[in-house]
Amino acid sequence: MKDIIQKVIEHEAKAISNIPIGDGFVEAIKLIYEQVHQKNGKLVASGMGKAGQIALNIATTFSSTGTPSVFLHPSDSQHGDLGVIQNKDILLLISNSGKTREILELVDLADNLHPGLPLIVISGNPESVLAKNANAFIYTGNPNEVCPLGLSPTTSTTVMTVIGDALVVSLMNKIKFTSKDYAKRHHGGDLGDKSRMQSENSK
Repeated sequence: MKDIIQKVIEHEAKAISNIPIGDGFVEAIKLIYEQVHQKNGKLVASGMGKAGQIALNIATTFSSTGTPSVFLHPSDSQHGDLGVIQNKDILLLISNSGKTREILELVDLADNLHPGLPLIVISGNPESVLAKNANAFIYTGNPNEVCPLGLSPTTSTTVMTVIGDALVVSLMNKIKFTSKDYAKRHHGGDLGDKSRMQSENSK
């Protein structure tokens, strides 16, 4: 059993180290900064299934670190929730295949509501329609899933999470986000206590 666990960890670590650091990262950071911090829009993250859970995590982490962001479920967007999107926003869409029907439909619906919104795509398929329509495309490297069936989103979602972390940390550095700023957004729990303590110590 420990051998299996070790192999899983090694597989995931290798996939992370093989994430291609392309121009898509730089362009994504530039677009998010322009839309959110210069034009006062927000980041709208979306994905279906497991990718959606990663999109939710990215959105909440962005919000807590100074870049206003929300998660929009692609199915709920077809039942009124599309209204959360405004004309200065930017979309961050996650789809491993780049073919997720609900995400492709979301792109069309959002463009019908507010034409020309910038689009960031995180995917393992650079040849997909979704990727080719992106203003910034971030390639996951399309790693093989560590799942013994090769089906369940495991390694792909690990890589997506790390890509999200890279974007968040890059924006934190760009906007010079401090522990004082963090404390204003995260009052409760141990993290709230730590951020306030750091803010006091930095005075």
